[in-house]
Order: sequence, then C-alpha cells, then structure tokens
Amino acid sequence: MPNWLVIDLEATTDEGGWPVTEMEIIEIGATLVDRKGREVDHFQRFVRPLRRPLLTPFCRELTHITQANIEAAQPLDEVWGAFERWLGQHQSGLEGWVSWGDYDRQQLVQEWQRLQLDSLLSRVLHINLKQRFAKVRRLERPLGLNAALQLAGMQFTGQQHRALEDARNTARLLPLILPA
Repeated sequence: MPNWLVIDLEATTDEGGWPVTEMEIIEIGATLVDRKGREVDHFQRFVRPLRRPLLTPFCRELTHITQANIEAAQPLDEVWGAFERWLGQHQSGLEGWVSWGDYDRQQLVQEWQRLQLDSLLSRVLHINLKQRFAKVRRLERPLGLNAALQLAGMQFTGQQHRALEDARNTARLLPLILPA
C-alpha cells in the first residue's frame, strides 16, 4: 500500500516575516498517511536554532513554542538524523512527500545544503498541495490551510502553527486532491 509523507515545519520569524535564508527550523512535524489520509505513523521534534537562539515574542505567540522547548532540543543536524532513521523504516512504501505550499521544501533544501546532509526526501517526488488544491478547485489563487479546510467542509483540528497538527490537517485534504 503506497503511503505519503506530509511534512510541516515551524521556523524562527518575526512580525512581517523573514526571508527563508534568515529562518531556522524550530519544529518538524510529519505524518505518514495512506491514500485515504489515515495516519500510519508520525514524527515530531523541536529543533534548537543556532544562529538566532532567542525566539521573538511574535514567533512564540504564533507557534505556542516556548523558549524552554527549543533550549531542551537538539540542533537540526542531530534531529534530522533521527528523522531519517524514522523515515527509513517506511521508505519501501513511500510514494512521495507533500507540504502545504513550497516554503517547507525550500527550507529543507537550504538546510540540507548548509549542513551537507543527505536526505531520502531529495530522491522522491514532492507535491505542493496548496497549488494542487487550488488547481483541482479551480481557484484564482491558492488558499491558506485553514481556508482550504473550510472550503472542503472541515474544521482545523488542534493548534494552528504547530508542525505535527498542521501536517495532520494537511493530510486530511490529501484524499480530495490525489487520485485514490
């Protein structure tokens, strides 16, 4: 049975946003789901940012991630190693990976290059579900995750801007977009 990996990242930011090159991952959330969107397994870890170790008040408020959460976490190279080991158990049935928008893919590619990391994800298909949803629904412009869920007749479940919960909510839209 083919599975899809849905990834969401939370990253350092401030009001008005920062360019991707200035952002650092502070949380990785991933849910491995079957074609019907049912969770097979999941991964969630906080990540300690190294360049800007202090979260801005805006970032803490947006994500509900505390300074203590990230200070107790490992840096990305160690967390990514744990993620790859987790993913390795599931790679035989992995069809590809998806994210809501292209930010997550851009951030990961940047980090893989910066840290000289190899990733299984760089060798499998990535789908920008935000664009695909807009195309399938014939929308003039792509929607945010919450608006897309509402358009599909669903409510966001859990806390927005938390990596695993965002990934799980994104996964709920997968069956509506990808053919079964």
